[in-house]
Amino acid sequence: MLTYPNIDPVAIALGPLKIHWYGLMYLVGIGGAWWLASRRLQRFDPSWSKDTLSDLVFWVAMGIILGGRLGYVLFYDLAAYIDNPALVLRIWEGGMSFHGGFIGVMLAVWLFGRKHNKSFFQLMDFIAPLVPIGLGAGRIGNFINAELWGKATNVSWAMVFPTDPEQLARHPSQLYQFALEGVALFVILWLYSRKPRPTMAVSGMFALCYGIFRFIVEFVRVPDAQLGYLAFDWLTMGQVLCIPMIIGGIGLIMYAYKRQEVTVQ
Repeated sequence: MLTYPNIDPVAIALGPLKIHWYGLMYLVGIGGAWWLASRRLQRFDPSWSKDTLSDLVFWVAMGIILGGRLGYVLFYDLAAYIDNPALVLRIWEGGMSFHGGFIGVMLAVWLFGRKHNKSFFQLMDFIAPLVPIGLGAGRIGNFINAELWGKATNVSWAMVFPTDPEQLARHPSQLYQFALEGVALFVILWLYSRKPRPTMAVSGMFALCYGIFRFIVEFVRVPDAQLGYLAFDWLTMGQVLCIPMIIGGIGLIMYAYKRQEVTVQ
């Protein structure tokens, strides 16, 4: 069994001001994606300025934060937030939904595309290979917060998390998600998008691979206590939300290659 490092969730404390690692991970994800986007900008659209890219990053960041928080409220714990609406503001404690953030990003990209005369999928194909940076950083934030841990297990790399009232050795599912949603998904999308692909294909590959990776990890991750399993003693809300992503990803890839309209990556 491995020893959990027990990192203080507060990275910097200046009197009453506390900066949490979870929040810093969002800055790492957004900053890393911004840097990579700037390197790919000339291939995407040489007419774009750095200011235009900055605007896109801002819109996407707002979509992630607002959509992620609202998605968690709606999908995972609506009753608690109705009882205490102030909880919505306590982002540093966790409680962000990828699927809500994904919807938020799609809405932000659609609005931004209308302003800059870019199609929705042109922008999504450009953004998709950058997203795993934020996903991976977010899972490290979950690990530092000692939240979203996995089921009890006797594997040699199991950990006991300080937030677990039962103090059982568990799967470090946050690290599994970091490896799959962060590292593996980044490598797949980065290599896939290095060659010109039909419009929608990169977006479809993102949706397909993320959906599969998340669906798999949910088998060893403990579901949110307020929801539990939705059916069959194994189906979680995360898996339910991934099913349309997997189906949609396959559909987008098939349709993209049928149309063969190439997007410059």
